[in-house]
Amino acid sequence: MSNNDEVVLETEKSKKPKVQIERKEGEPTAAFKGATWAALLIGVAAYLIGLFNATMELNEKGYYFAVLVFGLYSAVSLQKAVRDREEGIPVTNIYYGISWLALVIAISLMGIGLYNAGSIILSEKGFYGMAFVLSLFAAITVQKNIRDTQRARERD
Repeated sequence: MSNNDEVVLETEKSKKPKVQIERKEGEPTAAFKGATWAALLIGVAAYLIGLFNATMELNEKGYYFAVLVFGLYSAVSLQKAVRDREEGIPVTNIYYGISWLALVIAISLMGIGLYNAGSIILSEKGFYGMAFVLSLFAAITVQKNIRDTQRARERD
């Protein structure tokens, strides 16, 4: 046996077996969790970077920032209310209705703001709209993943 063969054998022997983390039933995969977090971070970061680099007035930037924060909060709140109802956890009709109303208002404010923004070109309007929608969807999915993971781990 040559020296090269010995090195190969020693390396193969020294390889440690991969530790496989056991996933509970109903828990999302690590890849799915990572993808949703990445989508949320990319959506919010793109929106904020675009806002930072925009040539609009500071009060306009504040408006679009507030609409993003309001939209993210209302989307997560609605997801929680819907999920709670589905699982038999009591949710008052007023909270459920306010959650829906808040999300509709946030989306409307974004749409109306972009429609009326004369200083923003059409491609920028599309950029803000898509980053906003991506962020909302990702926030809902991240919250769902967190809840599914917690629930799966509590079953054991």
